[in-house]
Amino acid sequence: METRFHVKAAETLTFFQGQKLQVGSEWIVHADRNTHGSRMAAPTLQQPSFLLANLKADSTTKPLLHRCQDLVKIIDEYPAKELHLVFPWLVETVFGSLDGVIAGWNLRLLHPRNNEYHVVMDFLNPSGPMMKLVYKLQAEEYKYEVPVNYLPGPVKACIQEGVLPDCPLFHNKLQFPLSGVLTLNLALNPFEFFMFNFAFCLITPKNCPPGHQGSSTDSAYFVLVDMFLKYFLPTEGSVPPSPFSDSRGSVTAPSPRSSSVSFAGYGVHSPSLLKHHIFHQPSVNADPAAQEIWRSETLLQMFVEVWLHHYSLEMYQKLQSPQLALLQYRLSMSSMPCQPHAPPGSGTLHTYQVLLPFHSPPPLWGLLEEPFGPSEEHVLVVRLLVKHLHAFSNSLKPEQLSSPPAAHSHASPLEEFKRVVVQRFVQQKLYLFLQHCFGHWPLDASFRAVLETWLSYVQPWRYTGEKSNPAPDQSRTVPDKWEAFAQENLLMYTKLFQGFLNRAVRTDLVNAKNALMVFRVAKVFAQPNLAEMIQKGEQLFLEPEHVLHHRQPRGYLTPSQGGGGFLSSRQRLVTDMVFKVKSHVYSLEGQDCQYKQMFGSEFRGAVMKLIQIIAQARQTAKRISDQSSEVAANNSFLSWFGLGSSDVNNTFAEPEDSGECLKKTHEFLDRALENLCQIFKLNQGQLTQLLSNLSCSQDDGHSRQLPDCIQAEGGPVLTELGRRQIINGLRRFDIQYQGDPELQPIRSYESALLVRLLFRVSSLANDRLGGHMTALCSRPDFLGRLGRRYLADPACNPRLSPMSRRQLNRQPRLSLRPLASYRTLLLLLLFYALGALLALGPLSSTALLLTGGLLYGVLMALLGDKLKTH
Repeated sequence: METRFHVKAAETLTFFQGQKLQVGSEWIVHADRNTHGSRMAAPTLQQPSFLLANLKADSTTKPLLHRCQDLVKIIDEYPAKELHLVFPWLVETVFGSLDGVIAGWNLRLLHPRNNEYHVVMDFLNPSGPMMKLVYKLQAEEYKYEVPVNYLPGPVKACIQEGVLPDCPLFHNKLQFPLSGVLTLNLALNPFEFFMFNFAFCLITPKNCPPGHQGSSTDSAYFVLVDMFLKYFLPTEGSVPPSPFSDSRGSVTAPSPRSSSVSFAGYGVHSPSLLKHHIFHQPSVNADPAAQEIWRSETLLQMFVEVWLHHYSLEMYQKLQSPQLALLQYRLSMSSMPCQPHAPPGSGTLHTYQVLLPFHSPPPLWGLLEEPFGPSEEHVLVVRLLVKHLHAFSNSLKPEQLSSPPAAHSHASPLEEFKRVVVQRFVQQKLYLFLQHCFGHWPLDASFRAVLETWLSYVQPWRYTGEKSNPAPDQSRTVPDKWEAFAQENLLMYTKLFQGFLNRAVRTDLVNAKNALMVFRVAKVFAQPNLAEMIQKGEQLFLEPEHVLHHRQPRGYLTPSQGGGGFLSSRQRLVTDMVFKVKSHVYSLEGQDCQYKQMFGSEFRGAVMKLIQIIAQARQTAKRISDQSSEVAANNSFLSWFGLGSSDVNNTFAEPEDSGECLKKTHEFLDRALENLCQIFKLNQGQLTQLLSNLSCSQDDGHSRQLPDCIQAEGGPVLTELGRRQIINGLRRFDIQYQGDPELQPIRSYESALLVRLLFRVSSLANDRLGGHMTALCSRPDFLGRLGRRYLADPACNPRLSPMSRRQLNRQPRLSLRPLASYRTLLLLLLFYALGALLALGPLSSTALLLTGGLLYGVLMALLGDKLKTH
């Protein structure tokens, strides 16, 4: 969309990507307003914006502090009509463009040690000048456009297919240009436009400058997300009102909920099995009560839609079915016994439904196959969102939490919002997000961010705000009031635990960081009373269908239909919980899902396999720790005198193999075994027998065998068992350096100058006398043995790697590199010092040294073969 500005000829303006055309006595400046994929919905002709031109000029000359000070004055003094033209450019300048070309203020790379950090935080905080500008424009009901191409994949697919997305965030906002549906734009109000760009900033690729260091959790972006969550989703009090109001006395909510739609059905599938075309967007009547929380809903929906929109193709197709819609209808009827009876397919479109349509043509499924690559920073921000939503939901007063559903209609909108925020807004998309992370994240320690996000969600009792006694975590019993949460989030516990189990058996558990993750999961699930809650939820899901159908006709009669006395309150509660658990599982896994019980025999076998791998990793860690202790003992000061180990292949030691890390590994794995036995009620005797058998079968001689492999044309190929043996350190190839010893990298215990100097001397001698050396070493008599003792003979270096298929063509040669070792130099220095004490000169000491070396060589040449046989 192109906006035209009329400017006097005497006044010349420079616009970004602008063109100037002279018409009569005026300049017509064509400014391309399609910045970062967002365009301002405005009339074709507008007054010239000198303000915007000046701000663009200042952005390249003034420091950030002065620019922010100018913006504060402009926001206070200028009317909304002028600020309206500046707002899209300012949002792009702050957050960057949606395509990532413009970096903006780099909020994700801005840390407290930067000078501009506090300036940015003061300007962007929820009570700062930027939000004041948003509210000022919101009161005038301006609109700003975002192309559909930048929306999340599932939403974009629905719109491009011509189906209205079920998320209310996108209702009544589609603009229909004449060029066709594929060029659709979304018209957002100032608050929605600001929040969309703020959320999108997280998933835009960032380019870290060289040498940049800093944690993601103290960046300006992370802190701002925390501030906005606390401001618009307060745990105490209510959301502060807007400082501006329109002619009706309050800032208008863009898409308020219909007064006939309560939170009782919030997030439930639509009873209607018909798709809604985008040209028939439902109209909603403004509900005055909803004005209180529309900003909170908008912020949360923007965060969830932009950050958690990663769906697999299979999951996308499973999410809808007519049977699921009927089951959701029964659930809604059981949760609202006082509502009038209505059959499926009737009524208006529910405001909050699952995002996806029932049927879609195959060509559009490819649109959903987005590259999945959330960064660790992305996951940490999602964890921050999860933790705050738990705290927000748990801030509901106990008397309101335990009140009957009939009393919910008298609660304030914020209280109702707290009651349903986790289950209806976050559960489904977070499950898909975590499930995809579990299946695609690399098998390394960076998975800790995903793991802690999952563990934060499944432990809402940690964020109640109650200060309990600092007792050990193992002694804290999960309160019974969380039983409903565990059952309504059954797959969050069982299916994701299974996903973690599949990762754990393929992970190097000798690494202390990986062992810590196994311990963390086992520790959380071993909390008293939690396993029983999960097991009861599985029993409710496995309730036979025919029993439910037998109960359902009478159980779902409303009191006005005479159904009040047929089922006891406990029977009705159990039936409701069964439908809730089934609805939860079917909505996430599809109607045809094959549920695997967490406490079933098949899953128990997988747990025993993990326990066996943990036991193997414990023994490996202990063996490596013992070897490290021996090496450390040998590499003492005495090793300078030739009594220590000089293994070239052990020169570079991994930090994870240090004694302290291995001790932590052993401790973590020990406690993980105890917790797993507690969770699955394993027989301690059988476990002890398993560990003892494993210990006997893996002695030192067995551990030195090659990993399991099959011989192929190119050499041995590892089997799956062999890979697991290498990962857990049970077996390994005896691979050593087989290149030219003279060309090895210079070690820390060698003098670089002497290594290079002695290499040149030895190379010169080898070039001139190489033939004589070869002839000498090839003789079978005493002189041949003596020559092989002093000269480097390739026959003494057998091939140690099973992958090596060729013998390097090396000739006997002189090697002077041992003389460059600091240990050798120290020994020579001590020898000459001893000679000086005995009144021996340097020449005498040198002659004595050479004589001793010659006698040692003669002795070894005469007795070497006999010593080898013994």
